[in-house]
Amino acid sequence: QTFEKLLIANRGEIACRVIKTCKKMGIKTVAIHSDVDANAVHVKMADEAVCVGPAPTSKSYLNMDAIMEVIRKTRAQAVSLNVSICCSFLSSLSLQASEGVTFIGPDTHAIQAMGDKIESKLLAKNAKVNTIPGFDGVVKDADEAVRIAREIGYPVMIKASAGGGGKGMRIAWDDEETREGFRFSSQEAASSFGDDRLLIEKFIDNPRHIEIQVLADKHGNALWLNERECSIQRRNQKVVEEAPSTFLDPETRRAMGEQAVALAKAVKYSSAGTVEFLVDSSKNFYFLEMNTRLQVEHPVTECITGLDLVQEMIRVAKGYPLRHKQADIPINGWAVECRVYAEDPYKSFGLPSIGKLSQYQEPLHVPSVRVDSGIQQGSDISIYYDPMISKLITYGSNRAEALKRMEEALDNYVIRGVAHNISLLREVIVHPRFVQGDISTKFLPEVYPDGFKGHQLTDLERRQLLATAASLYVAEQLRSQRFLGTPRIPIAKSKRSSWELSVQLGDGIYPVAVSKHGSSFSVEVDGMKLNVTSEWNLASPLLSVTIDGTQRTIQRISRNASGETSIQFLGTVYKLQILTKVAAELSKYMPEKAAEDTSSILRSPMPGTVVAVSVKPGDMVSEGQEICVIEAMKMQNSMIAAKTGKV
Repeated sequence: QTFEKLLIANRGEIACRVIKTCKKMGIKTVAIHSDVDANAVHVKMADEAVCVGPAPTSKSYLNMDAIMEVIRKTRAQAVSLNVSICCSFLSSLSLQASEGVTFIGPDTHAIQAMGDKIESKLLAKNAKVNTIPGFDGVVKDADEAVRIAREIGYPVMIKASAGGGGKGMRIAWDDEETREGFRFSSQEAASSFGDDRLLIEKFIDNPRHIEIQVLADKHGNALWLNERECSIQRRNQKVVEEAPSTFLDPETRRAMGEQAVALAKAVKYSSAGTVEFLVDSSKNFYFLEMNTRLQVEHPVTECITGLDLVQEMIRVAKGYPLRHKQADIPINGWAVECRVYAEDPYKSFGLPSIGKLSQYQEPLHVPSVRVDSGIQQGSDISIYYDPMISKLITYGSNRAEALKRMEEALDNYVIRGVAHNISLLREVIVHPRFVQGDISTKFLPEVYPDGFKGHQLTDLERRQLLATAASLYVAEQLRSQRFLGTPRIPIAKSKRSSWELSVQLGDGIYPVAVSKHGSSFSVEVDGMKLNVTSEWNLASPLLSVTIDGTQRTIQRISRNASGETSIQFLGTVYKLQILTKVAAELSKYMPEKAAEDTSSILRSPMPGTVVAVSVKPGDMVSEGQEICVIEAMKMQNSMIAAKTGKV
């Protein structure tokens, strides 16, 4: 016996994930949506859908009155939430409970206790859970923040009491950064969670971020479902996750699991939840926070344990006891998850990008691949919501196999119309440090101290790319001579079998000679011959090319009449210009377009909302001075002057 109808108060990939399990369990679903999400995938998947307001989350997905009205109107028996839940909503839910509506998740007390970082830290201490040294009260103002930070000792972490997901968090290394961090964190916390209270604790330098998945019922039973390694982060937000962790030994895993279960029992927790820890190089671990919801990275746990966590949450909410004992929970194989975002990874490891997905193809033909997404071809990525495109998960009998499959899946993922972070994800999973498991939350800034620049080609890879691009160009030329499978002018058959080209890649210009032998090309680059074979299906977004026996999956992103083409090779998009030898010699007479002088303009690197302007016309500003603050996808970014001048 289960619920007949469940309302999902969420959007995107997590709403779609809940609907899939509900369909499997025979439960009807109701989706809510904002006006801009009217054609979203979760709306199409659900049995019923109701609009709850305009685009901003505060007026739609967090509009408690509208959601309560939908619950009454659709007669939903249960509600599934996975958003930052306001206390007002929880009190509304407890009112609804008397009308027979069940919340899929823990009870109000547990959510309030664990949702408040100050209270949760005190509860963790009482439950004998290791905690980070810091100030356990609410910080009143910037001056008090500086005083507390000095007492704890720099560096410190300033974070929103009601926060999560990297929002409202700042690291401060001195008094000035503490003041600035207090201002931005409180503003972000207020806009994301409706609660601007902050706390300050010691910042543990160079830790790992490892979390324990817990599952508890209403009968006092609680389990820990192993750990997830979530150390690859940018701006305190996770990018790559895996289960299990390469770092934990069975003793540390058990100790962390037992402390996580002790905390869950201390707050009478009943549902799936996650207890997050920071782990230092000596395997000392400290409680960070507890997330009272289904985490974005839950699929890796499902892969290695074989459990459907959404189904378990629904069973617990209906009052059933857990079906498993701690000894039943296995670690079968290895799973890796990459968060695919509509972001430009070349700007601060990922600044949001918006646009329409003009072409979209998930790599589901690759074995042992799972994609959790809430979008499809034609979907819009807007400024109002998180820029996540999907969660790409691969599974293998061991870590090496899971990573190899991830590499293949990323190469076979087609995303056009928005910038995306596949180049960064692919570089991370093949990096020697990551492959060895030598990671921490500082991995990205340590490996890329000057920012991410894409894949750096070796000489062999450069020759492979040049040979592939030249072969693609010739295949295109040959196709354009044919019309419906026959030569256009049969009397003037082209006997041509060799081409002399000039290919520009970056600052280098390379002479390339191509000759055709059946369906393969022999290409000479840098005095070396390479053999390039493929089916040359130029209409396909994916091209499987074999270069001297090495198979590569490439994507041609764009091309134009002047020989310019963009090719995605080893995850990174490279811009090339391919010309015939004659055209290359003549091109030096073409005038060059002068680059725009942008030094006296402040241009936002991403679309967003201007939430504060710090100057006015006529003001003199110096280089590095704040001009305004832009909020995009719930994160605040300070825009600074690039030079000294007058506004």
